[in-house]
Amino acid sequence: MKTSKQHLVLILMTFGLAACGGGGGAGNNPSPPPPPPPPPPPTGDNVNINNPTLVIADNSAVSPGDTLTLVWSDEFDAAQLDPESWFFEEGDGSQYGIPGWGNNELQWYLPNSAQLENGNLVITARNEVSNGRNYTSARINTRDRFAFRYGRIEARMRLPGGQGIWPAFWLLPQDEVYGTWAASGEIDIMEAINLGASGGNTVHGTLHYGGVWPNNVSTGSGYEVATDATTDFHVYALEWDASEMRWYVDGILYAMQNNWSTTAAPFPAPFDERFYILLNVAVGGNWPGAPDASTVFPVTVEVDYVRVYSGEP
Repeated sequence: MKTSKQHLVLILMTFGLAACGGGGGAGNNPSPPPPPPPPPPPTGDNVNINNPTLVIADNSAVSPGDTLTLVWSDEFDAAQLDPESWFFEEGDGSQYGIPGWGNNELQWYLPNSAQLENGNLVITARNEVSNGRNYTSARINTRDRFAFRYGRIEARMRLPGGQGIWPAFWLLPQDEVYGTWAASGEIDIMEAINLGASGGNTVHGTLHYGGVWPNNVSTGSGYEVATDATTDFHVYALEWDASEMRWYVDGILYAMQNNWSTTAAPFPAPFDERFYILLNVAVGGNWPGAPDASTVFPVTVEVDYVRVYSGEP
């Protein structure tokens, strides 16, 4: 429909009067609406704190048949990981002078790749670019928050699979009394590589010790888990006393070590000091090799709980 110029002018004048409030005074103009409230902070953001409290547990060794006393645990039933318990790593290890975490790993660790979901800790590794790396994942630890010596530690876990995928549940020294890695030791409670691929269904328990790299050594054993470690939860445990360590899966003893050393002190060093807990999923590295076309991302490790016990005094 066409509109004459005169008619259009009349319409515009009428609209202009209405927009100016007609004959009402300035006091009757409504106040502008208040700005919307800021959005709530995102949930699940993992932020480190500056002054955590270090809790030390000097436990009694665990012997068969002992009554166990729980001294520390995280059941992962909260809404968010507690920064008083966990430190959230970020990066590729360059901050420690070991890019690729000393293993030529391919991931960039992000604090928020570890989350609590349905009563489990979930660490997710993704095929995504971050800071020049092609993969992201998470690595959390209890350094400067909780450290222990002797007793029993266990975690109930469902593991990720695929070529190039490397989940780990392990311990490092709170204080490097005997020198840098591996003179002060490393205890691997559970590691797995390439589950469901070249790694089959085998997990590994290992000690690293001896001298400072490259004069370090490692000794350990593998164990084929009874049912699929990538679909079923299993309990992975270590019992540790001054002269012996024992590795278990679902209560089955599969490895024992009672011979280790460090160049800095006599036996039982270096495993007579306090160690802290680590959980992570690495991507690639010298041991598993890189992912390939068969690797399906994202992959997750799920942890139902981590518990530390003392034996009978």
